[in-house]
Amino acid sequence: MSDTDTKPGSQPAPADAVDYSKTLFLPETEFPMRAGLPQAEPAWIAQWDAMDLYGTLRKASAGRPKYVLHDGPPYANGNLHIGHALNKILKDVITRSFQMRGYDANYVPGWDCHGLPIEWKIEEAYRAKGRNKDEVPVNEFRQECREFAAHWVGVQSAEFRRLGVEGDFKNPYLTMAFKAESVIAGELLKFAMSGQLYRGSKPVMWSVVEKTALAEAEVEYADHESDTIWAKFPVAQAIYTEAQWVSPSDSEMRELAKTVADKQASIRQAFVVIWTTTPWTIPGNRAVAYSPRISYGLYEVTAAENDFGSQPGEKLILADALAEEVFKKAKLGFQRLFDVPARTMSTMTLQHPLNGVGGGYGFPVPLLEGDHVTEEAGTGFVHTAPGHGREDFDAWMAARRGLEARGIDTAIPFTVDDDGFYTKDVPGFGPDAPEGPARVIDDKGKKGDANKRIIDALIASGNLLARGRLKHSYPHSWRSKKPVIFRNTPQWFVHMDKDLGGYGINAGVTAPADDTLRGRALKAIEETRFVPASGQNRLRGMIADRPDWVLSRQRAWGVPICVFADADGEILKDDAVNARILEAFNEEGADAWFAEGAKERFLGNEHDGAKWTMVRDILDVWFDSGSTHAFCLEKRPDLKWPADLYLEGSDQHRGWFHSSLLESCGTRGRAPYDAVLTHGFVMDEEGRKMSKSLGNVVTPQDVIKQSGADILRLWVVSSDYSEDLRLGKAILQTNIDSYRKLRNTLRWMLGTLAHDHGETVDFADMPELERLMLHRLAELDEIVRKGYDSFDFKRISRTLLDFIVVELSAFYFDVRKDSLYCDPPSATRRKASLQVVRIIFDRLVTWLAPMLPFTMEEAWLSRYPDAKSVHLEQFLPVDPAWRDDALAARWQKLRRVRRVVMGALEEKRRDKIIGSSLEAAPVVHVADPELRALAASVDFAEIAITSGLTISAEPAPEGAFTLADTPGIAVVFHKAEGRKCARSWKITDDVGADPEYPDVTARDAEALRELKALGLLTAA
Repeated sequence: MSDTDTKPGSQPAPADAVDYSKTLFLPETEFPMRAGLPQAEPAWIAQWDAMDLYGTLRKASAGRPKYVLHDGPPYANGNLHIGHALNKILKDVITRSFQMRGYDANYVPGWDCHGLPIEWKIEEAYRAKGRNKDEVPVNEFRQECREFAAHWVGVQSAEFRRLGVEGDFKNPYLTMAFKAESVIAGELLKFAMSGQLYRGSKPVMWSVVEKTALAEAEVEYADHESDTIWAKFPVAQAIYTEAQWVSPSDSEMRELAKTVADKQASIRQAFVVIWTTTPWTIPGNRAVAYSPRISYGLYEVTAAENDFGSQPGEKLILADALAEEVFKKAKLGFQRLFDVPARTMSTMTLQHPLNGVGGGYGFPVPLLEGDHVTEEAGTGFVHTAPGHGREDFDAWMAARRGLEARGIDTAIPFTVDDDGFYTKDVPGFGPDAPEGPARVIDDKGKKGDANKRIIDALIASGNLLARGRLKHSYPHSWRSKKPVIFRNTPQWFVHMDKDLGGYGINAGVTAPADDTLRGRALKAIEETRFVPASGQNRLRGMIADRPDWVLSRQRAWGVPICVFADADGEILKDDAVNARILEAFNEEGADAWFAEGAKERFLGNEHDGAKWTMVRDILDVWFDSGSTHAFCLEKRPDLKWPADLYLEGSDQHRGWFHSSLLESCGTRGRAPYDAVLTHGFVMDEEGRKMSKSLGNVVTPQDVIKQSGADILRLWVVSSDYSEDLRLGKAILQTNIDSYRKLRNTLRWMLGTLAHDHGETVDFADMPELERLMLHRLAELDEIVRKGYDSFDFKRISRTLLDFIVVELSAFYFDVRKDSLYCDPPSATRRKASLQVVRIIFDRLVTWLAPMLPFTMEEAWLSRYPDAKSVHLEQFLPVDPAWRDDALAARWQKLRRVRRVVMGALEEKRRDKIIGSSLEAAPVVHVADPELRALAASVDFAEIAITSGLTISAEPAPEGAFTLADTPGIAVVFHKAEGRKCARSWKITDDVGADPEYPDVTARDAEALRELKALGLLTAA
């Protein structure tokens, strides 16, 4: 065929001649070239709804082994973003692929409906109307939260379905469903009854703006400017020891004693210097940490630029590696006097730098050894306020017994209240101060006056060495975007390291040697498959190092911590009380806990209401979502426990994967999943985080409106989702171009298969080229199935797209068009080719159906209009006999030769010497005898789509066409000689040899005779 002509047989002919264009088996299809996906896809969704595709899939799957991907619940509080689309498309591809490989892969979507984000939205609406949330009955407020969540569940459900996601959207799981709230409460009560739940006080991240404790997963880091100070702690007591001399004389002993006494006196007049970015935590200081691995010295101030602050003669203890920088900051001259060894540090006690302020801070401040102390920044000492930091708390608690033995009070003060004000535990700055309580941070997230008042007090006491400001990364609430603080508060915790004694272990599960929640979780991680494998180390590290699990939140919307506690924090353990609570939640929802008379209702007549207090805190929403396996997987007969797979973004190692693991291990002894798959985040084309301010946000709604959901899905499956992905106009256009090539190939196959009558040719009788394509299908089948098993969609999509473009469109179909269009109906070559196109089509469409469900449904029903849906089909098997590696190796060599020939023809076409490759009859010089014999053994003119071709052993003449990467092959161009066939356009010597059809080749004449016998020959 010529690149300029429209089709064979279209040239002018005499009035009595045959209309050859109507004798060709040209493609015929109604499958449109232009997809029109934005308009077509909603129609397919409507059709699937009309036929109840989801229900039909479930009926068709009855009795099959189950494959369960448990849906991590998105939050029901806004339209979907591109990350949601990535996540749900991946899940849909997985469930569809298992469904089409013999499994019952039921997908049940779910939603996280409780918690601060929704509560925050309702509060914002209240503030806009001038209403006070605290004046509204709690269950009225909770109902507004419930209605808000229900609205967004509906919106997101429709948006997920528009992505082509198939699942039980009519019956999803919701954490706010009454039965779900009852199960969540029941899971909490298991922790309570086993002794894992306790009330304690620890520093937690607290949002003053939102009035609640935050989990690590609810915190993000952003730049923040902090006040910094270098504060001085006067040495109150220290015992200095010098290294002993060997057999000292009396005079040496006297000299040693004097040296020790002098150095001890100097140290007792010195100050230990700390550096902190949170001056407001100084009232909470109870210790200073040091490291025995750091070299410390005693330094004397020799000069001062300012007439205030430290003056010449003052002595400071500092890490040697940091001393110069400290003195530079304080604008002081200095000299080093001598070493201060670690053994002296261990005996040292300090005065608090606020000693005497407000009549307080007179307690001793010990030095504690700490592994977290470094000499990378600061002073080599770490200010330790156990109520304001995890490492501080851990160091204080680790030293607790030794401190108590020294008579040091180890109680941790509550220095800051819910609103960010100092409490009565902060003398001089709390409610009794003349100015009233200082505030760390206000309800707008702005810095209060606490830092200034503390710094002023340090200056007045002479214990401020220097001050400054630092812009650094600081924790913020991801909802309000405001800074958080660490504060000691009474909260409800789950022990990570309490011996559980086999509690809750499921049948078939072996308890670890360390039968604690941490031990169980670490064992479960080792038994779980992670994709990518790096996720295992990440989650293991988080579990190994995490503190006890904080469950309580001081909010209103969620499942309450439905326990009764006495004044000492002891929990009421009564199965009858628990049963009443769970029954009420099951029928009325968790609102029952807040209803009038709830305390009396649940305690009944068996317990003294004066002794027991209802806990009013709300469960952390991570406990809700961590319990979804209990009220979804275990309660639905169409699912199973544990799940085969949990799939979420990589941030969920500290979120849903984490909380689900802890919840399940604490109550069942193992993880609720067998495998964990993670994906990255979506960035813009330049690798930047998407943000409205940058104007680089890509929304799934916009992509679908402009290009269709299948384009978005093609981007997902062709990307390496294990890392952060990029998306923008150029990347979308690349996927649009790939889709267009795929669609055109499907269209050509459908058009060609319009002439397919299902005839078959035995495999042994097929031409080599057909057997080669079947071999490739056997190879592809293995790649596709393994790819779906390993969730390697990029390999599948790229492999299939390359196959379509390089091996089908540019090779096999191109070669076989002449045979398919022009061969006689009875020709084995044509029938074999039709059969192979049919086989290729069926496999390509089913393989791609999980990825591109709309397009493949359209293609399948175009081919099989009586079928219900491609999504009810299974991947077709391949015949092991198709695999022929020797044939593939043979054709790999032949295609090397073909590549050089096609390059030579393209050059002539570009130079306008020919319009079609059929005008050529090149001579191909092949230097290698084995390759030459191979090329001569096939009809190479057919392979090269030329009218003639000669394989030559002669050396290539000067100027022959070659390719640098394919040595030993050269092509000399010659025009084809003979007459042009009026039907197939081949230029051959046998045109005119048939007297009945003198203007066509012998092959075409035979085809015309067969068509005439079949009554299919049409006159012009």
